[in-house]
Amino acid sequence: MTRILADLPDEDIKWLDARAAEQGTSRAALVREAVKLYLVQKADSKRWIERGYGYWADRTDIGDGVEYQRAIREDRTPYEDL
Repeated sequence: MTRILADLPDEDIKWLDARAAEQGTSRAALVREAVKLYLVQKADSKRWIERGYGYWADRTDIGDGVEYQRAIREDRTPYEDL
């Protein structure tokens, strides 16, 4: 494990100290946890589409999206006729 030196504002140090006391851990452990969470969230940030795919697949009250689009566009002039 590599040791790093980072300058943080006094308010952040007070906040870290308070959280460390609440959790019974050290500042360093909180910083390590924060870095891990950041890396996980960053890696997961592009997977939101995959997580949401098929979310409403079992819903029966919504209907078919393509049919809905065709229905609301019935009154429009077709592109070929413009």
